[in-house]
This record gives sequence, structure tokens and C-alpha cells, in this order.
Amino acid sequence: MNFRQVHLDFHTSEKIPGIGSRFSKAQFQEALKTGHVNSITVFSKCHHGWAYHPSKANEIHPGLDFDLLGAQIEAAHEIGVRTPVYLSAGFDEKMALRHPEWLVVGREEGTLLLPDFAAPHYHLFCFNSPYLDYLLAQIEEVVRNYDADGIFLDIVGVRRCHCQHCTRALLAEGKDPLDDAAVAELGERVYKNYTKKVREAIDRIRPGLPVFHNSGHIQRGRRDLAYVDSHLELESLPTGGWGYDHFPLSARYVQQLGLDYLGMTGKFHGTWGEFGGFKHPNALRYEVSLAAANGAKSSIGDQLHPQGGMDMATYRLIGAAYGELEEKEEWLDHVKPVADIALFSCQAYSSFLDSSQGERNPDADAGAVRMLLEGHYLFDVVDAESDLSRYKVVILPDCERIVPALQEKLGAFLNGGGRILASGKSGLYEDKDTFAFDFGAAYIGQCPYTPCYFRPDFGMEGLFDTAYVLYSQAEMVSLASGSSLGRQEVPYFNRTAEHFCSHQHTPDSGESAGPGMTRGKDGIYIGWQVFSEYARHGALISKRMVQHALDLLLGGEKTLETTLGAQGVATLMEQEGRYIQHLLYGVPVKRGSGVEVIEDLVPIHGVKVRLRLPRAVKRAYLAPQREELPFVEKGGAVEFEVEEFCCHQMVVLEY
Repeated sequence: MNFRQVHLDFHTSEKIPGIGSRFSKAQFQEALKTGHVNSITVFSKCHHGWAYHPSKANEIHPGLDFDLLGAQIEAAHEIGVRTPVYLSAGFDEKMALRHPEWLVVGREEGTLLLPDFAAPHYHLFCFNSPYLDYLLAQIEEVVRNYDADGIFLDIVGVRRCHCQHCTRALLAEGKDPLDDAAVAELGERVYKNYTKKVREAIDRIRPGLPVFHNSGHIQRGRRDLAYVDSHLELESLPTGGWGYDHFPLSARYVQQLGLDYLGMTGKFHGTWGEFGGFKHPNALRYEVSLAAANGAKSSIGDQLHPQGGMDMATYRLIGAAYGELEEKEEWLDHVKPVADIALFSCQAYSSFLDSSQGERNPDADAGAVRMLLEGHYLFDVVDAESDLSRYKVVILPDCERIVPALQEKLGAFLNGGGRILASGKSGLYEDKDTFAFDFGAAYIGQCPYTPCYFRPDFGMEGLFDTAYVLYSQAEMVSLASGSSLGRQEVPYFNRTAEHFCSHQHTPDSGESAGPGMTRGKDGIYIGWQVFSEYARHGALISKRMVQHALDLLLGGEKTLETTLGAQGVATLMEQEGRYIQHLLYGVPVKRGSGVEVIEDLVPIHGVKVRLRLPRAVKRAYLAPQREELPFVEKGGAVEFEVEEFCCHQMVVLEY
């Protein structure tokens, strides 16, 4: 898979004439060269349902009078650029109007995504309907007639559908079509059948041709859904609602799956379909570097104008990022991450459970990743299938009660010398309010006061000796075999119409409600949902509690220490014969209604790094500059200093 891809959207209404009228092979090639692009996803079929080539399985766009797809493939291949081909699988508005009986239907009647056809939007198809055969014929036609370098299928995933086809299937099996569990199980089978049929259709013509099924997200804990793909494309447009924390969370999970993967961002100021919207070149430089630092290749989303001419401003923008990336590729391919910590994803935990048991909190993963990035900890995001033996600490964030299979897995991890950090209700048994591991505490129950306060027994950078408010639900514990790291203190009373004080909540009474953070033989417990709290409120106290706990649990075995600021990102990859230390610095700012943008990239000076590595380092240099970098080995660690960098710097350590 290539490092420098463009995803060239082309969702084009039948109301627009002159489709492709300004396409030029020379101009198309000029744009790709200007953008340093070596792979471009081009369109066979868009969300509106039209083909962009002569078709017997579909209908060519009424405004197009030549084979645009074929011309794009020929032009790209002539200059050595690969061409995966896109087909909209889940949306086809042309056919939605002709065959509404093929659409996904929600429980409360009406079709999804919209209840009617009065709004300007697309409608979702059910793959348990005759639509699947219609789609398969289109895929087969492309694979047979065009030199595609892969197939990209969009708007797919497991659906819960109550259409006539799904209802009849359940009734034929003697199941209740109003039983949510039965509907969900059928949705799983329908999606599995779709991916199987697609693979078979492609392999009959071109065995092994890469295919990717895009659902906009790689669900943590559902490896079965990931492994139907030849590779993974992690859709994550920071300005499109994902934010800059989303991609590292997704990448740190998929990097252990053994699949090639790329990070998909966009050239847009906002999100897909924004004509005339551009982000600053520095933003793309940072986003492409962030992908590289997380072991990913890159894809940048663009949308082709209906007339087919490539926007050269877009490709100058893309070239600003891809020109730099091209120089770095030697140190980016075939790498594996180095990690001390395993974050057991809350989403993966939910996927692991067979039922709705467990308190699932979507903010827990986001808050944990943000803390770990800002603290420059080396970590992976893991699921119940991950091998934990390579980690020193496992984090159970906020809501992960312990079922027998998980207790067995974590028990083996503890026996191997690992330790656990748990918070909130994590670490309690699934079926009883008792800790499954020795955190030095005995569980009492939920604190009746919200919010309440934490008074730490340890010093914290940037904070002082006082009591700090925490807004999430507190859990009360007593000290058992371990030690307290700080106490929980309660307010005078909860805020009600009858009892309230000041503008928000009641002040700290100073009365202790027992330990708020404890340490035992198996690890450390924090009595608040600190990870989701950090995602929602961002208060420094939550992060400092977690950092103190992790530093205690890692002891002197922390692989990476650095003076890089909290907004910087540091990762460590291993390539054959060498380590690659990535240092990034770019600060997103909020614009408009909460859009995160990067505009300024300022030089960073005097960044010190200390690495504890299992191999002796023989040589260090900056990449891609290839400038030798002095280093010293002291106390079993390698130490060096990067005098200055802007945006992204790699340090290569050969062993």
C-alpha cells in the first residue's frame, strides 16, 4: 500500500450538466505530480447512484458522454500512480427512489437515514434485499473491465433492519422480528454474507485484489469486522467532527492487528463535500506526520469538481505535506510500536461482552488517550484478544467490571509481573460489588454526594496542597491491605432547591469519606471516573492523578522520558536494526463553533529524550536530514537532545 494517497470524492447530482467536460490527462497528471501523490481512489459509482463509465450493470451519469473512470486510470498508471476504485455500496439515491422497498427500515417505521424523501440526503440500503445482487454486478463489472488496484466500498456495516426482507427471514426461522437480540444477530449475518459475496465476486475475476469496506470507524474489539478487509483506512478528519484525539485512539488499536493501515484526513476546512474549503498547509503537514508517527500511511480527501478539472490549489496544498512525507518513507515502513502500557478500550470491553452488561462510557477511551499522549507514555489500545505479556501496566478505564474470562487473562498478566490501574467501577466483579484484584481497598458503594473532593497525599506539577473538585460519580472504599494515596472529602450537602450554596456546587466540608486513591499488590485504584471526566472537563487534577499512578506502577521501567511539552506527541517505533523516535508539535486551536484547526507551527527548542532500550545503541542521527546526533548512555538509558525542530522530527537509533 502506498504512503501518499488521495481519496477523490465525486458525488455528483444528475441535475448538473457537462460532467467531466474539463478533464485533461495532462492536467490530471500535473496535479498528481504537484501533490506528490502515488495512489488516488477514483470513482465508479457515487452516492447519487450514477456510474462514471459506460455500464451494463448500472447507468452512466446523464451528464457524462465518455469513460471518465478509464481515462483517470490510464492517466494515473502512465505516471506510476495506483488507482483503487470506489463504489458507493450503502447509498444509491437513484435506486432509492425506484426501489424504496430495498432500504433499511427502522423499528419506528420510516427508512434510515431519513424518514422520507423530502430532505436533501441519502437513504441506506439493506444487503438482505435484492439490492445486494445489483451491487455485486457493478463490482464484478469494474473488476473485469478496469485495471483497478483495489476496491473501496463505502457506507457499509452491521445494521439493525426491520424491512420486509429481514422480517420475513426472522419469521421463517421462527424468531420474533420485534426481538432486538434476534434483529441484531440477523444484522451480523447479513453483513458477513455481504462481505463474503463481495470477496467471492472479486476473486472469481482477479483473485486477491485488495478490498476495503468503509464504515467510517474501526470498531475496537471487533477484529472479525476488520479482518474482512485487505487493509484499513482510518477515516478521521480532525476538522470534520473527529478532532485531533480521534486518530491516535484508532491507530493505537489497529497497529496490533497485522494489517496495513492508513490515516484518512481531508484537505477541507470542514468535512466531506466542502467545495472551496481549504485548511492551512501546516495542518496537513501535521496530520500526515501524525499518521507517520503512529505507523500509518496517509490518505487526503478531495472532491473533484463536476466538470472534472483538478483544482491545482488543492494539490499545491497536498504537496506541501506529501513532499515532506516522501523524504521520510525510508524510516516509516514495516515498523512496530514500542509500548509500556495497554489501554483496555472501553469500546472493546463493550464488544467483548455478550449482552448489555457493564457500564459503557464512550468518553473513557478519549480521555485516557488524551492523558497518555499529553504525558508522553508509550501505549497501545487493546481488546480481549490482545497479548498482554509485552506490557507493564494495563489500564481499565472507568466502567470495566470483571467477568471470569477477563479475570483469568488479567490474572496471568499479574502473575507475569504486570500491574493494573483501575478507576470508577472498573476492577469490580461483574455480578457483585467486590474487587476482583488487590488494590489495597474494600469497596463500600457509591458516594451519596456529587460532586465531591480529592485531597492528594502527593505533590503534583503545577498544582498545590489543597482539595480538588471532581465531578464524576465517586465510589467509596475503605483501606484494606494497601496504602492510601489521598482521601475523598465530601461537601456540606448536595445541591437541591432546598439546600444550595453559591453558583454551582457546595464547598468542601473537609470531612473525610475514606481513601480516594489506593495502592495494593496488584495495582492502583482511583475512586472516580477520571478518564471520562478528563474528556468532558479537562481539569488538570484528573490527569495528574493518573500520571502519578502510572509513574508509581512503571517505577524505573518507563521506556521514554522527555521534556517535550504536553501538546507535543512522542512515539517510538522499531524497524529492522533500529528504533525511530518521533517528536511532533502542533497546537490545534478552536475556531468558529468548536472546529479544531492548526495554522501556526512554531519551532521547538532543546527537547531532551531519555530512552531505556533493551539493545545498545551504536549510532543516532536525525531523519530525513541524516545529521549525526550526539548521545550518551547513562544508567542503562540512552540520552540525547534535539536542539530544534518544527512540526515533526525523527531520531533514528541504530543497534
